[in-house]
Amino acid sequence: MNAAVGRQTIEVALGERSYPILIGPGVADDPALIATHLSARRAALVTSEIVAALYLAPVSAALARAGIETVPIVLPDGERHKNWETLNRVFDQLIEARCDRQTPVIALGGGVIGDLAGFAAATWQRGVPFVQIPTTLLAQVDSSVGGKTAINHPQGKNMIGAFHQPRLVLADTAMLSTLPERELSAGLAEVIKYGLIRDAAFLDWLEANLPRLLERNPDALAYAVRRSCEHKAEVVAADEREAGVRETLNLGHTFGHAIETGVGYGTWLHGEAIAAGTVMAAEMSARLGWLGEADVARVRRLFAQARLPVDAPAMAQTQWLELMGHDKKVRDGRIRLVLLRALGSAVVTGDYPADALKATLADCATTAGDPASAPVRHG
Repeated sequence: MNAAVGRQTIEVALGERSYPILIGPGVADDPALIATHLSARRAALVTSEIVAALYLAPVSAALARAGIETVPIVLPDGERHKNWETLNRVFDQLIEARCDRQTPVIALGGGVIGDLAGFAAATWQRGVPFVQIPTTLLAQVDSSVGGKTAINHPQGKNMIGAFHQPRLVLADTAMLSTLPERELSAGLAEVIKYGLIRDAAFLDWLEANLPRLLERNPDALAYAVRRSCEHKAEVVAADEREAGVRETLNLGHTFGHAIETGVGYGTWLHGEAIAAGTVMAAEMSARLGWLGEADVARVRRLFAQARLPVDAPAMAQTQWLELMGHDKKVRDGRIRLVLLRALGSAVVTGDYPADALKATLADCATTAGDPASAPVRHG
């Protein structure tokens, strides 16, 4: 993590609870920058075993230089640990360290750590300050921004949680240099999402620049993170509690969360499930007459070029419907989906023929009961 020029700031405009997203190499290693936005003597630094080996020491040192003592809380890695048991481990250590209402919780890690640490911050002593230091592309462009925190339930992903906005997001793009290829591709799924739902020009840029992103070109990555965060900040400012336009950020997620739950948490990465789920959403949009075959082919090609799976695992249609029925967008028992009116334009609707959904599910449920097909592997 070397300090460098080219840092950018994006504001999430939420009135008195507004906060900055600081993007660039070295932003998590700059004590002056940290001290400017975080006034505390102590902080609980929640991370995972893998991330701790890479970044716990340098981030703790940067916090120390800013006058902040850290209470390290190191958790096991993986989506399967985003549960009550792990959450209680965080609470146990907060109690043991005598952390109080003025002790911020800092999440250092990917989406799992951000969601879990954020939920801990939302509920510990009825809410304490929260800071995000996302270390994966997916977390930098999506999950670290917007205040959605949660843990999983065996029957549904992110079913138990709270809205709790961070005070600060430090998206240190230098950290992406240590990201495994599979995790990098998983993050690209959420980047592509922004182009599909609201920015056709960005979609064009992604098609032209995917090779540079996969090669971790610093300029390309910085632009992708910035543009994604601009979209996320704008949507969150307009609809913080996901009562309207923010639901469009869930393109592919109703199908994707069913994949993650159905095959077992951690078998597919979140971005891998979202890629396959987004292809399903595109195919259903085509069944409704909103997209053409060329549009669907373009969506599939883009995810494939990002080294992501484009075909969902085989599950019985009854299992699909059961898992999708737990989605948080369900209203009065009706499964509502984010679909595409056009590439660059999304809509949330429960007004579709039941046969269209059944046909979409039938394409990936022809071998009921078979083990889920493995996602594309990288590296």
